[in-house]
Amino acid sequence: MKNFDFSTYLSPLTWRYGSDEMRKIFSEKHKYELWRKIWIALAVAQHEAGLVSKEELEDLKKNEKNINIEKIFELEKDTKHDVVAAIKEFAEKAKVGGGKIHLGATSMDIVDNADMVRIQEALEIVEKKVVLILQLLANKIDEYSDFPCLGYTHLQPAEPTTVGYRLSFYAQDLLTAYEFIQFAKKTIKGKGMKGAVGTAESYKELLKDKSISADQLESKVMKSLGIDAALISGQVYPRLFDFIVLNSLVMVTSALAKFAGDLRILQSPLYGEWSEPFGKNQVGSSAMPFKKNPISSENICSLARLVAALPQTASENASLSYLERTLDDSANKRIVIAEAFLTTDQILMTAEKIIGGLVINKERVSFNLRQYASFAASESIILEAVKNGADRQEMHEVLRINSMIAWTDIQNGKKNPMMELLINDKLIKKYLNKEQLEKLMEVENHIGDAPERAKKLVKIINNL
Repeated sequence: MKNFDFSTYLSPLTWRYGSDEMRKIFSEKHKYELWRKIWIALAVAQHEAGLVSKEELEDLKKNEKNINIEKIFELEKDTKHDVVAAIKEFAEKAKVGGGKIHLGATSMDIVDNADMVRIQEALEIVEKKVVLILQLLANKIDEYSDFPCLGYTHLQPAEPTTVGYRLSFYAQDLLTAYEFIQFAKKTIKGKGMKGAVGTAESYKELLKDKSISADQLESKVMKSLGIDAALISGQVYPRLFDFIVLNSLVMVTSALAKFAGDLRILQSPLYGEWSEPFGKNQVGSSAMPFKKNPISSENICSLARLVAALPQTASENASLSYLERTLDDSANKRIVIAEAFLTTDQILMTAEKIIGGLVINKERVSFNLRQYASFAASESIILEAVKNGADRQEMHEVLRINSMIAWTDIQNGKKNPMMELLINDKLIKKYLNKEQLEKLMEVENHIGDAPERAKKLVKIINNL
């Protein structure tokens, strides 16, 4: 096998993005180890049926870990078939039992079940990291559940909310993704041991007059692999399973990309409210030494777009693999599954670091709130004045005029004069005094039940 180094093309997922544990799952080594495991599991079940002798089985088990991947690749050059090459290499090692390897099986009895094992192993990693990030978010939500901040709609100042409630957006999205992962885990299944077109005819023929049935043989093999078998399959497991899996990853990465995108906005100097952690020796720009760019958040947003594009391929694989099976899915499936998991893995690792070290600039949050929050009290002022006898339309107009004056002052770099304008307005004075206005303009009176809702979400997360 060729020794890869940095003089040839390497995918960034080979070394730059993703964790070693995820790379191991999608490694060639792990794949061939799983193939061997399946062949051994099949031989064990067939030994029970009297098709494989004790000596043959022991020989296969003895050589299970003795894999020469370079030799498999060498044989594949001639066979043009990776499974046949792997069988030949195994048989060369297991001189006694080699003749019984793959008995009754078709290639996808091995490949598809191994792929499903890898998918489920990878989902476990994703699930654990999602739970960890949810807990980090829950801690932040709890800490800032009642800390007021300015809400923004259309990227413009709106009514107040709380930092914890805003963080709850992302946590709730990620919680939905977590629940979809649970659905995916319960839904996806391996092909099982069903032969060339899914009817298990080869196994039924082999087991004629034997102590176990084809269905029982399948159950024994799948139990040893730790996965369930689909009830119905052609030559492969239903490719809709891959579509479900990739969409569960998209839900995870989309939730985190929403968080990362908002963080990029809030880290911009004109907002200045949040920022991702920035290392002591970290460099923001090669040309501008003062820069503190949100590169980690940008990384998440960039990679999430890639993950979002991959389910399209899985969808086409599900619909374009004709009749019992064609190879329309085969080549791209080697790429998209691993890339989706490794890219998601990188996003999760980056998000964990950001959320764990998230900086909330309380002073700037409060400053922005003071500048704009008084506008949010406009509706409450109108309602209270009307209760005291004012004309609703007249009050709306006087509030609009004063708001525009105050907004102009803010745009010119001045302090928000809204309170003073309202206190001194002749029409408003008729219906509301200074104390009433000050009470109506207290920020805490305009955050609704955000703190309570945020804390309810924390409880849900803590019960996962």
